[in-house]
Amino acid sequence: MFLELEKHRESTALLTENNHLLYGELSDLSRQIYQSVGYRSLVFHFCTNTSASIAGYVGFINGRAVPVMLDAKLDAELAAHLVELYQPKFLWLPEARAREFSGNDVLHQGEYVLLSREVESPFSLHDDLALLMTTSGSTGSPKLVRQSYRNLQANTRSIIEYLGIDAQERAVTNLPMHYVYGLSIINSHLQVGASLVVTERTLFDREFWHLMREQEVTSFAGVPYTYAMLAKLRFFRMKLPHLKTLTQAGGKLDTELHQAFADWAKTQGKRFVVMYGAAEATARMGYLPPELSLDKAGSMGKAIPGGRFELVDESGNLISEVGATGELVYYGENVTMGYAESGADLARGDERQGRYETGDMARCDADGIYTIVGRRKRFLKIFGKRTNLEEVEHLLRQHFSVVELACAGQDDLMRIYTSERGIADEIVPYLAIKLGLHPSAFRVHLVHEIPKNAAGKVAYGELEHIGV
Repeated sequence: MFLELEKHRESTALLTENNHLLYGELSDLSRQIYQSVGYRSLVFHFCTNTSASIAGYVGFINGRAVPVMLDAKLDAELAAHLVELYQPKFLWLPEARAREFSGNDVLHQGEYVLLSREVESPFSLHDDLALLMTTSGSTGSPKLVRQSYRNLQANTRSIIEYLGIDAQERAVTNLPMHYVYGLSIINSHLQVGASLVVTERTLFDREFWHLMREQEVTSFAGVPYTYAMLAKLRFFRMKLPHLKTLTQAGGKLDTELHQAFADWAKTQGKRFVVMYGAAEATARMGYLPPELSLDKAGSMGKAIPGGRFELVDESGNLISEVGATGELVYYGENVTMGYAESGADLARGDERQGRYETGDMARCDADGIYTIVGRRKRFLKIFGKRTNLEEVEHLLRQHFSVVELACAGQDDLMRIYTSERGIADEIVPYLAIKLGLHPSAFRVHLVHEIPKNAAGKVAYGELEHIGV
């Protein structure tokens, strides 16, 4: 059993604005959900930051059902496509979405309902497969990351160790649980008998900060966009006496912001911990020890306990020269089994064997601290959501029936280039709804033509200079 809730039965597990749930109560609720699902069933879990959503996850993972962790706000068309592709036997989702899918109500708990699709899944599940996570935000990509029980246990154990998490900690769920960073906070805190303050409020809500103070939250997590907004919200002036630790992942933090929060943490006697991770490594691969946060601002840090990094050149040769740049490769028990792109892939075993080529370019200093300097692959982090530009291009081409279109940009700003004037005004509203992101994340550029190389492929290097 991954999360041994019974060990902490009389301790508080979840706190909301209106009530609290003891570990024993969470254990009972999660067992009730699992017993309605059964051993090794595939379940689509449409996640929210609520007690019922967490209870469902705990039930599935402890009962060895296999949840696919999805955004509860995932576009209906994309969700239906995934259901068709993977054929889950059950859906655990908010009642407000239940009418979108055919099936029988099996169980109601809080605002959630368990739907049985009353189909026998045509796909086998590998014995080691624990859960599946999306790779690219909310594009509805069929590509999922296959995580094993060993992956979860190893990464959770490591996170607890390097962050020093114990039963006295109290974290707030301001990150979504379908995102590996958010889910890792749930796993690490429930594993040690700590408490989670469960809320769907955002840092822009006055009530969120009231909850932080009232429930005596000790740790707060965020992506780069979170910290950029905190700086604008005058976070440094806030009175949060119980807050001890701030963590950051989900993309490289601007060096100036890193310095500002590290300096604040040092003067206030708190910890600011920058981290590095990916769904392909369960959650975390690297962290910058808080005592180095100010001196090494802009760096990602070193490998987590039980893991290691190396840098390789374009030919795959090991780079040992201090300060040289190469692709970052990670080794550890938390490296996941591989991808799934259809239900048939769920029977596949471990294809990575503990080695993950991150696609990130990095350098290592004389102290063994790594700094990310760019990306080899075409991904952006948009407000903390990793987004595959090729998949976004595919969505746009399908929807608008155009070919002359390409996507590029940098973290928190995707640039869409097209020569089709008639669709230019429709692209941003469409992507904002489809991906669940604010319209400010996108900018459309009209071009005479999309530049291409001699092989007819888009010359993305030329695009990067247009409209910047």
